[in-house]
Amino acid sequence: MDILIKTTLGMEKVAATRVEETIPEVQVIPKPYGFMGLVAVKTELDKKEAAKKIESNVLEADRVIVVEECVPANLDEIAEAAARIAKKSIGSKDTFAVRTVRRGKHEFTSIDVNVVAGAAVKKATRALVDLKYPSKIIRIEILKNLALIAIEDGEKELKKIRPGKIPVIEFLRKIAIIQMPYLGPLNAIRAIGVRVGREVQTFEVRELVISPIGAVKAEELKVFIEGVFEGINSRYEIQRKTYGRKVWRVPVFIQDLHQLVRERRRREPIIVLEPEGEPLPKVKDNLAEILLSEKKRINVLIGAREGIPLGIYRFANLVVDICPGITISTDYAAASALIAFSTIIEEKLLEKKS
Repeated sequence: MDILIKTTLGMEKVAATRVEETIPEVQVIPKPYGFMGLVAVKTELDKKEAAKKIESNVLEADRVIVVEECVPANLDEIAEAAARIAKKSIGSKDTFAVRTVRRGKHEFTSIDVNVVAGAAVKKATRALVDLKYPSKIIRIEILKNLALIAIEDGEKELKKIRPGKIPVIEFLRKIAIIQMPYLGPLNAIRAIGVRVGREVQTFEVRELVISPIGAVKAEELKVFIEGVFEGINSRYEIQRKTYGRKVWRVPVFIQDLHQLVRERRRREPIIVLEPEGEPLPKVKDNLAEILLSEKKRINVLIGAREGIPLGIYRFANLVVDICPGITISTDYAAASALIAFSTIIEEKLLEKKS
């Protein structure tokens, strides 16, 4: 194989056909050895040029890997081949990492391959290992008894977090979402509650406070709270299984809205989200100052079917309209606000960094 294409599962034949249409002088095998998500390409042309044509014309090709060497899938031969390839492209001032994907049954693991090949590359090049942000990547794709070895620039490796991106989670962790409960038909209440719960847990805010005004129907409030916990729990379980860090499970409290504002307004910022407020661009500097301050808790008030009472506006640090001309529904308000806040935080942090 000269080129290995990774594609969305089920799109192998479509990708193979598109490759044949783009470069007629190739042999294409969708699902080599029966492995889904792969297309193998053999060509007499310059394989790097062929790979560029595929990347430029075949949308179904998610990743195009130029294979430098094909060797039997045993540790010694893989290590020797990785060292040979590395000598050509990796200098002593580079950093590198070995990434292995193993398909089929073998007497070794992917980690074994990474360790053995990494040691061989380090010995051959004297380059340092950097598993997070390497300048070069030795990519090893094992298909049953065959090992395909390639080398790529580290910049081609797409990551959720990489240099140039500033995580904003520590700032969002200071935000308390003060949510008036959505009350009305029971089936609608629960659905809204679930969405609100998922939103606050997605952003891992400091806390969610469900804040009714005066007396409300107990059954309606109960159903809303049940929905909130269902949403938080479902999202939390997904985060816990997929994140490579400890996940904050958002705590939930109940407090009358007026009493909460009375209690917190003297020492903590109060931000009200309502259409009567100032548009986001006009107050973003003031908002950024609050969000980036040393305050341990920042309170963001969100209405439901009824908005935040006007009397509370007088005690707020800011009243903000995050989308002028649009009334954002209760189940999207928290997410919309937190996304807007995240954008402002990152923008200001990047300005400071530059």
